[in-house]
Amino acid sequence: MDRKPRIRAVRGATTVTADDAGEILSATAELLTALARENGVDGTSLISAIFTVTPDLRAAFPATAARQLGWTELPVLCATEIPVPGSLERCIRVLLHIEFDADVVPRHVYLRRATTLRPDLAYE
Repeated sequence: MDRKPRIRAVRGATTVTADDAGEILSATAELLTALARENGVDGTSLISAIFTVTPDLRAAFPATAARQLGWTELPVLCATEIPVPGSLERCIRVLLHIEFDADVVPRHVYLRRATTLRPDLAYE
C-alpha cells in the first residue's frame, strides 16, 4: 500500500441565520471541527484554507474561527462568493488543503442549510 503523502482538497459549507459575528464564528468553528474529526486532521497536516462567504455576511472573517481553534500558523484567505441570483444565502464555505496518506479518501462536510448544496455529501 502506498503511504506517500498526497495533498488533497476537502470542502465544507454551513449557514447562519443572521449576519452576526458570534454566529459566523460559531458556525465556522463547528464546520472546521467536523472537517478535522472526519478527516483525522491534526495541525501538522493542514496546508492552507480558503474561506468564502455570501455577500450578505460581513460581520466577521470566518478565518478568525480557525485562529480561535489554534490553527494560528495556517495560511488562510477570505473572499466573497459570486452573488448568483437565487443562490443559498448566509453561507460560509471552506476549501482546506490537507496532506493525507495517498490511499485516504477525504470526507467533505456540509452542515445546516448547506446540505442543499450537496445532499450526497450531507453530514449527520
